[in-house]
Amino acid sequence: MAHPVVHWEVAGPDREVLRIFYEGLFGWKSETVDENYALLQPGEGPGGGIMCTRPGMPPYVTVYVRVEDLERALKRVRELGGELRVPPAKIGNGMAFALFTDPAGNMVGLLTTAVT
Repeated sequence: MAHPVVHWEVAGPDREVLRIFYEGLFGWKSETVDENYALLQPGEGPGGGIMCTRPGMPPYVTVYVRVEDLERALKRVRELGGELRVPPAKIGNGMAFALFTDPAGNMVGLLTTAVT
């Protein structure tokens, strides 16, 4: 697969409530990154995260797809009728992400490790 799903995310107004819920429901292990984010390891498949949404931001569940060139992928998103929701931002060491909505309004993330 040229563009695999490499991460997923569940977001809502209370990260801790969501973390406890998913740990209790599925037995997933979590690692707190900061007060707004925790990484989840389900044991199989790609890992995910629990995020605290900002005020006015709705809860969501999304997947992140790996791409080589974030700007090129976002240009294609717009050409195909999608809309940029969160502009590219660097995270971690050498990574960047962006979020867009598809024509139906579904939130999808893009993740690249090709950041210098």
